[in-house]
Amino acid sequence: MVTNLERGSLLHKRYRIIEILGQGGMGSVYRAMDENLGVDVAVKENLFTSDEYARQFRLEAVILASLRHTNLPRVTDHFVIGEQGQYLIMDFIDGEDLRQRMERTGSVSEEEAILVGAAMCDALQYLHTRKPSIIHRDLKPGNVRITPDGHIYLVDFGLAKLVKGSQATTSGARAMTPGYSPPEQYGTARTDPRTDIYSLGATLYAALTGVIPEDSLARAIDNVELTPLRGRSPKVSRKLAAAIEKAMAVRPEDRFQSAEEFRQALLTSNVKTKRLEGEIVVDPPPQALWSEEDSNLANEMPRDTRNGPISLPPSKPRKKVRSTSWWIFFSIFLLTILSALLSILIFWSPITKAFLGLLATSTSTSIATPVPGTQTIQFANSLPPPPPEGKSATPQPSSTVTRTPLPTFTPSVTHTPTETLIPTPTSLGGGTSQIAFASNRAGAPQIYLMNANGSNPLQKTNMLDGACQPSFSPDGVRLVFISPCLKRLDQYPGAKMYVINADGSGLPIELASEEGGDFDPAWSPDGTRIAFTSLRDGSPQIYVLNLGDKSVTRLTEASSDVRQPDWSSQPAWSPSGTQIIYTGHSRLTKALQIWGMSDAGRGQAFLIRRGPEYWNFLPDWSPDGKTILFSETRGDQQLGWLMFYDYEHQTAGADHLRTGTYGTHSDYSPDGMWVAYESLDIQDTTGRLDYDIYCMKADGTGPIIRLTNPLSMEFDPAWRPIVTP
Repeated sequence: MVTNLERGSLLHKRYRIIEILGQGGMGSVYRAMDENLGVDVAVKENLFTSDEYARQFRLEAVILASLRHTNLPRVTDHFVIGEQGQYLIMDFIDGEDLRQRMERTGSVSEEEAILVGAAMCDALQYLHTRKPSIIHRDLKPGNVRITPDGHIYLVDFGLAKLVKGSQATTSGARAMTPGYSPPEQYGTARTDPRTDIYSLGATLYAALTGVIPEDSLARAIDNVELTPLRGRSPKVSRKLAAAIEKAMAVRPEDRFQSAEEFRQALLTSNVKTKRLEGEIVVDPPPQALWSEEDSNLANEMPRDTRNGPISLPPSKPRKKVRSTSWWIFFSIFLLTILSALLSILIFWSPITKAFLGLLATSTSTSIATPVPGTQTIQFANSLPPPPPEGKSATPQPSSTVTRTPLPTFTPSVTHTPTETLIPTPTSLGGGTSQIAFASNRAGAPQIYLMNANGSNPLQKTNMLDGACQPSFSPDGVRLVFISPCLKRLDQYPGAKMYVINADGSGLPIELASEEGGDFDPAWSPDGTRIAFTSLRDGSPQIYVLNLGDKSVTRLTEASSDVRQPDWSSQPAWSPSGTQIIYTGHSRLTKALQIWGMSDAGRGQAFLIRRGPEYWNFLPDWSPDGKTILFSETRGDQQLGWLMFYDYEHQTAGADHLRTGTYGTHSDYSPDGMWVAYESLDIQDTTGRLDYDIYCMKADGTGPIIRLTNPLSMEFDPAWRPIVTP
């Protein structure tokens, strides 16, 4: 849907639209002028106008308008305009949201996180104890607002849900923000106050670490573990980290059972906040944020970071509690004034004047003077950001690509090579052939090979620590894979690459590697090189191993240029072998994007534009080089949908391969007629959600065929080229 309101238009004969603050599929948020009262307001629009939506809207609007809390916005008006839309009017004030503060400062202090959390718990406890109870359902940094005087508000009630006994109603679609939403919010399970407690815990986790936590759905179905908060921010106290991690428990019964319980745990985790009383206020954002230039920039940000700055004036004056950083600033200011006064008194006294004159006379010959021929060194205004904790600094990019020779192929202690690995430049081949994949049906994941119709799966590896990520040589004779691999992950620290014969003969050959971890192997179309991702220099970057001289070339760097990715992974070759597409992590948007470069690492460029709220990754090139297939999610989550990009005509955007089809990690068949990919399978008997390998026509038509056993987890499909005699 598109917005109906233009800038300058008059809504309901009262509200003059000034600008749009955010827009989504259900409606928009505007800043407007209330011409009756002469004040700015926020207008929330819902474009669903059916009789049921209109009835539910009126019910919820009346209840929201009755809310009176110091940390919540106040609804001042609501109305429905025929078939145009439904509207809520709220107070409007300037401010920054918590996500903007995190982007400005990197993370927030422990005390500030506690204050924000306590204020949000106050608001949630108020909502949860209303009759009927109100569940916010979309608590995230973008919906925590901090005003110019440091007051904290919980905003955006467009998806609030009313709970009446065992019944639940909502006027909009269920919100799901990957990283911040609990698992019960992804399906049809009942949400309750503990849903908001999880989201608040995830919000505080992100505020303290500067990193969005692992998605709850992946934690629930893929056994992905939450990275301990102190693992990312060791300075955070153990008590605070434990409280936040408890709030983020996957099972609702393991979380705090009320917002007040969570609030008490937050406040008692720090000695400075144990006896907190009065209104909670944090350091206000800098005044410079409210310039016209920054206001225009804010309008270009993703919609979930541009919620209307809505506030509720306090109902009565209350004693304010300032954070420690405010007192430090005030103390320094007083000391500066006192020092200046003392300096003036001392300097202008007769005794001091006489002493300074004597000192100047006695030391005038010892003052250092510049040496002729020297020059002043001017330092840059800013330095590159430090590397993440626990990672070594990444060298700055140079103008030439260097090749580092590696030792001859050396087998691991438990594997003895039975043949020499020889580059085999052959054509790609065609037909449907076979599919290699990883499966845990035997315990730890191992590499299997099956027919294209899913029949006759045969185990090809027996690695003690598991194996995954198979990639065929272009003649279809050999497979490169990685180990250890104990479960499906995005990165594999400590992994190494191995090569085996696809027919199962011989033993794996370990490719020479370094500390850190090598993964995402991709065999070049001419058979002479393997592109891969490595952690050997700290952050994930793309390298190429030359099978002829055993040299390794690094193709990407963690550039100090914020327009370039700070880390890169998942390389895929063009059919000609002259280009590589890959996944790059944007330092600006914190999202994953599809990039392209030459096979030597030159000409790195952002390839597919889908907007900053979308994450694009795992690209695969069609055999004819005309199309790029990739996976897309809205934010950081495990499973999204398949997209295709018309590379031949360099179109502006991309399209869904098949609307309504969820999948990831796709791979074209050698003839380009089919696509194999991963998707989730729900087991009714166990309640477990596992990945399986599916297949469909490359144009998205025809049936979707599941190829693998639903009782185990299968992933990383790789289609085998036709074996030439």
